[in-house]
Order: sequence, then C-alpha cells, then structure tokens
Amino acid sequence: MTGCAKRCKQGLIKFALSLHKLVTGTLIKDKADDDLEMTMVCHRPEGLDQLEAQTNFSKRELQVLYRGFKNECPSGVVNEDTFKQIYSQFFPHGDASTYAHYLFNAFDSAHTGSIKFEDFVTALSILLRGSVTEKLQWTFNLYDINRDGYINKEEMTDIVRAIYDMMGKYTYPVLKTDAPKQHVDAFFQKMDKNRDGVVTLDEFILSCQEDENIMRSLQLFENVI
Repeated sequence: MTGCAKRCKQGLIKFALSLHKLVTGTLIKDKADDDLEMTMVCHRPEGLDQLEAQTNFSKRELQVLYRGFKNECPSGVVNEDTFKQIYSQFFPHGDASTYAHYLFNAFDSAHTGSIKFEDFVTALSILLRGSVTEKLQWTFNLYDINRDGYINKEEMTDIVRAIYDMMGKYTYPVLKTDAPKQHVDAFFQKMDKNRDGVVTLDEFILSCQEDENIMRSLQLFENVI
C-alpha cells in the first residue's frame, strides 16, 4: 500500500510542478527583467492578502502560482475534464482518469464542479507546507469517497484499483488479479485498530505516524516550491 500511495503522491507533485514550471520557464531571465515583470502583474486573484494569511505561501509565491494557473487555465477555473487531461500526462502507460476523478473531488472541496485558484492554492499549501496532521487529514479526505468520516473497504478497493489502473501494465507486469484485495486487506489490518470494519481519521493518522515509510513519503512534498 505504501508503495502505491507514494507513487500517487509523486504524481500529485508532478501535477503541481506542471503549473509551476509554466511560470519558472518564463522567469529564467536576468533578475532585473524578472523584478520588472513582477511589478507589472495586475491581474491578481481577489483577496490576495487573505490568501497569504490563509496559506503558507508568500505574496510573491502566490503571484507566481497564479500566473502559472492562468497560463494553464485562462478561464480562471479548471473543470474535471481539463484536470484529468493535465494529470494523465504524467501516467502515459496507464489510465489515470478514475484516480484523477477522486483527486479532483478532493481539490473541489466546495463541490462546485470546478477548481478555482483559491481551491488549488489552499490544497497545495497543505500538501507542500502543512503539518503532518494536515497532510494526513487531506489524504484521509481523498480516500473517504462518500464523505461520511470513515474509510470502508469498498472505498479503499476503489482507490487501490484506480491506482493500479493509473500506473499501468508496464509498472506491474506480473500483477495478480487479487493484488488490490491484498493491499486493501493489509491496509485494514494496519489501520483498523478496533477491528470494526472501517478506518476513522484518528486511526488513520495514528497508523501513518507509526509508519516510517509513510512519514518519509510525506517529505516528498517539502521544498517543491
């Protein structure tokens, strides 16, 4: 399970970097040109000061991220189809559509059917610079598909199958048909502390904090920007 989760986290980082690279690619100039261009940025998201207060990004970082977001999404919002197209670029040998659907829903916390810059940067702030608890809570919400506060075996099976589909046959050349079930069983053996058939947020956080591999995988997010 930890190997799959780690690969998905790497995929999410790649998605964030895809927007960031759109910006940094245009800013590889001398510093004078860069500073001049930044002073000319006039199309900023509403409430930039508020976003700075609500996230772990500086105002300059928010300006840079916003420019990349607008370059990729001129309308200022990302719908699910566009999100899937962007995310699937990083998994050319598999089908990332189902996992991207779950990921889109996690970013679209207000369930509006689209991701605004505010949604994107708020989630990115948690994933890149949030506390361990904040990162794990965000991940729990990703896995809790029906938003009832628990992860059940059906939800985890759907997530694991989506991960396998996303990674593709070249990643798992000898994949057995019961491999997803084995991963789900291992997940619940580790996480379901009271053996009631569901995993709560507290159980999830405690189990992850006890796992060195998961803690190391969370560090992949640090210093991306």
